[in-house]
Amino acid sequence: MVGAVGVLVAVGMVGRSGTGPVPIGVDVGVGVLACAVLAGLPRWPVAAASVLVVLVAFSPAATPPATLAVLLVAQFRPLPTAVAIGLAGIAAHALQGVLRPVDGLPYGWWLLLDVAAHAALVAWGALLRARRDVLHSLLERAHRAETEQAERVAAARSAERTVIAREMHDVLAHRLSLVAASAGALEYRPDAPPEQLARAAGVVRDGVQIALDELREVIGVLRADGTTTGNDRPQPVLGDLAGLVEESRAAGSDVRVDDCLDDPRTLPATVGRTAYRIVQEGLTNARRHAPGAAVHVRLAGRPGAGLEIEIRNPLPDPPIPSWPGGTGLVGLGERATLAGGHLTHRATGGEFRLSAALPWPG
Repeated sequence: MVGAVGVLVAVGMVGRSGTGPVPIGVDVGVGVLACAVLAGLPRWPVAAASVLVVLVAFSPAATPPATLAVLLVAQFRPLPTAVAIGLAGIAAHALQGVLRPVDGLPYGWWLLLDVAAHAALVAWGALLRARRDVLHSLLERAHRAETEQAERVAAARSAERTVIAREMHDVLAHRLSLVAASAGALEYRPDAPPEQLARAAGVVRDGVQIALDELREVIGVLRADGTTTGNDRPQPVLGDLAGLVEESRAAGSDVRVDDCLDDPRTLPATVGRTAYRIVQEGLTNARRHAPGAAVHVRLAGRPGAGLEIEIRNPLPDPPIPSWPGGTGLVGLGERATLAGGHLTHRATGGEFRLSAALPWPG
């Protein structure tokens, strides 16, 4: 850039014809000094432009560097600063027109061209600056939109995997606990009647088969693109509770259910699924941590008053130090909260109690 401007300076000095006793050495010195100052223009644009417009007043050799300086200041500095440098350039060229008048060009036309040229330089630089700002803003918006989209996708994937993990825990933990209880009966009671052994073996076989089927469904969801298939089975609701209780009893659990529900057909499906999972997790925990203990399940509620669930079972003897623990209860708490209710669990009075309150619109 400095070389190109230096060529313009040299051409300007050769072709410049003016009046006045100004030695050629002055123009040469001003031109060299202007080119030297021009080298600092990218780093100190305002200071370098100020020096260049001062040199313009003494020699036309500084006009090309000063013109470039006004354009760069207008392009990279705020508009008031660019206007100030432009006015300084107009004043310097006006003084140059007095000291070094151009032959054949009236001074009035000189001033008009001077003002028009600097106005064009400031406007052009401001336009380039506005265009650069717009492009920068668009690029920043695009980057921010891509970042936000990536965050939304990551959050959606995390939420989906959390739901899948919760569902896997609720389903497989229940099935495998049934299998473990039945297998334990086969191991520790080899002298049991053949009918009881056959029933326990059937529970193990059915439980393993169902657990494998459900595991395949979960893996299929993880591998699929999110679309449903015709093999999707409906999610269990509170009406399926009888089958859940029978499975637990078939595995050797002593389960007693007090059903005090008023018109359970009006219970919303989402609340019914949450209630089913709560009872399922309660039976699974009781079978895992207190095998052989009696489990009491109580359901009460009516439309407009809400649904209450309580599951009680004696604490194991000796007690388990890490009781209650586990991620299943954490997942149940999340389920209850998402359904608009809440869940509590505590060990008191020699027994463990799992309680939940869910909404039941009237």
